[in-house]
Amino acid sequence: MERTKGGLYRRFFKRPMDIVLSSLAIIVLSPVLLIVAVLVRTKLGSPILFKQQRPGLNEKIFMMYKFRTMTDERDELGQLRADHVRLTKFGRILRATSLDELPELFNILKGDMSIIGPRPLLVQYLSLYNDHQKRRHEVRPGLSGLAQISGRNAISWEEKFDLDVIYVKSVSLIEDWKIICLTIKKVLVREGISSQTTVTMEPFKGNLKERIGS
Repeated sequence: MERTKGGLYRRFFKRPMDIVLSSLAIIVLSPVLLIVAVLVRTKLGSPILFKQQRPGLNEKIFMMYKFRTMTDERDELGQLRADHVRLTKFGRILRATSLDELPELFNILKGDMSIIGPRPLLVQYLSLYNDHQKRRHEVRPGLSGLAQISGRNAISWEEKFDLDVIYVKSVSLIEDWKIICLTIKKVLVREGISSQTTVTMEPFKGNLKERIGS
């Protein structure tokens, strides 16, 4: 298997950069974090944070934090209603501006995540990846990544995973700062927030072509 590249930067400088940038972002954005927390509590109630286990570096499971964007509305059987029903106008604004992602800065500070890397996905997807796609876990998951600046939720899972692996193979300081700058641009123009059929992204169901060929 081809080894992950990145040399000195990946091994010695990427993590310190994450600590510095996440610390500065938390300090500078602390008023925004407080305001959003108060608004979430007022409009959506408690809890303020959405917490969910996600796989990180080497598939190690960690607890990821985001601001809550959905209600807990349930049907007559007690089951949570569909995402598009529970996602409020306020929640859509949080997602469109990526403000819901801000608590992940604390995940970065803790070492669960990086500023740049493949996005942390659901634990249940681990058994669905092929060997190529599993390579996305050779680096820490990121607040943003190559897939996010290339279409985010508007591209297919296969395209997204290919971009994740391309990043894994070419980690560098220049690449990370390029993605950071393009991420800021994407957030400002609000591109790729939803897929064509859902409010976020359709669930990953495995590699259909491989299943058909097996």
